[in-house]
Amino acid sequence: MSANTAFEISVFPGDGIGPEVIDPTVAILETLRDRIGGFDLRFRSEAAGAAHYKETGTALPEEAMARADKADAILLGAMGMPEIRYPDGREIAPQLDMRETFELFAGVRPVRTLPGAPVPLGDPRAQNLDFVLIRESTEGLFAGRGKTVFDGPADRPTAAHDTQTITRAGSERLFEFAFNLGAKRRERGHSGKVTCIDKANVIGGFYFFRQIFDEVAARHGVTEPDHMYVDACALNMVRRPWQFDVLVTENMFGDILSDLGAGLMGGMGMAPSADIGPRHAVFQPCHGSAPDIVGQGLANPTATLLSAVMMLEWLADIHGVADCARAGRILDKAVEVAFQDNGLVPTEYGGSSGTRAITDAVVAAITDGRAEARLDA
Repeated sequence: MSANTAFEISVFPGDGIGPEVIDPTVAILETLRDRIGGFDLRFRSEAAGAAHYKETGTALPEEAMARADKADAILLGAMGMPEIRYPDGREIAPQLDMRETFELFAGVRPVRTLPGAPVPLGDPRAQNLDFVLIRESTEGLFAGRGKTVFDGPADRPTAAHDTQTITRAGSERLFEFAFNLGAKRRERGHSGKVTCIDKANVIGGFYFFRQIFDEVAARHGVTEPDHMYVDACALNMVRRPWQFDVLVTENMFGDILSDLGAGLMGGMGMAPSADIGPRHAVFQPCHGSAPDIVGQGLANPTATLLSAVMMLEWLADIHGVADCARAGRILDKAVEVAFQDNGLVPTEYGGSSGTRAITDAVVAAITDGRAEARLDA
């Protein structure tokens, strides 16, 4: 097997329910690898996160990051626990350190409803949503993390100041990514329309952000760039989310809107993500460590499974491995079939389908051939 078909995957199970959703995902990926052939996946588990910080004083060991730096992809469960914090009060969030270290500038957050899965909006058009939000993940308001400036005495500050950073280079690469993704989606039958989400009517930095968007749009032959203020976007994601295809925005806005997108799908347990940079990519569910349900078998692995789909697709695209892409499509279809055929209702919907029930339904859809049959139909 040639080097570009044997992929090293750094796995960070993390905290809380992280291991509970990562373990079945890795097992399913191994099943797909063995079933499809033509590529290899080699997993190495790494210790990091809040519990590791509590035990060792280090949230993200240098050795783990060094190995992740050399890996072909990174698969992450969840990190952070509310009761474990740094001395300055911030929660432990090594995933943010990864974004900064590896320049994971494009936070890709798909919003896609699954046939058969209950969704909160009653309009029939909301049963078939398929759009994507791209969040700039290295700049914006998050760039001021850990750099807050306080006025007044240290024991009783009178004000706090955080700085937002938007650069031309960071914005250009973000918008290039968005328009390239729009072109790929257009080839698959979507509109491919890219909409810039900002607050250019109030904040000068966002007007700068919008101007750069228009410049990149012109390079891609878009003569009438599409814009929307973030408050209007939030409104329309509820009123008529089917109008969107590719949304691109700043870090903090993207953080908030991606959770709204997860709500449209039914909950955080359904929401996958990828953080992509020039050389590295991290794939993880949008949800957190959910300490309230740890060890109860209630964690929904769907978001992690769909993040694994994104990982397979990304590896296939980067390395030109068709079998890897097919494995991703089969896993994606298996999740869809599991919900369609089994009437799964995850616990966050108020149902009783926990980790085992969802995992078993997805595995069955793969091993009995239903996923491949419907994919090829």
